[in-house]
Amino acid sequence: MFLARIDGTVVPAAKHESLEGCRFLIAQRLESDGSLAAEPLVLTDWMGAAQGATVLVSSDGDIARQRYGNTTPARMVVAGIVDALHAPKPLATSQSGSQTGRAA
Repeated sequence: MFLARIDGTVVPAAKHESLEGCRFLIAQRLESDGSLAAEPLVLTDWMGAAQGATVLVSSDGDIARQRYGNTTPARMVVAGIVDALHAPKPLATSQSGSQTGRAA
């Protein structure tokens, strides 16, 4: 699982029959420092994630198979919509790689 930001929707001209009625979103994976990953992703969504929302993405395919059937090609799905995120800042490291600010 990982976090992503929703950037918009995708409207396919044709899709696998197991995905009939499915909503597709385009998203950017969020790295641990909050920056965006390089490539956009297409996710399936039935939770109603809005543009700009931060979502929790499942990438193992089990949730998609449970929802759409065992023959679905879908793998990445919105598993949750994030209300708030509280992440501590990582400790700074010195050039030698040891953590600073810690008692010896």
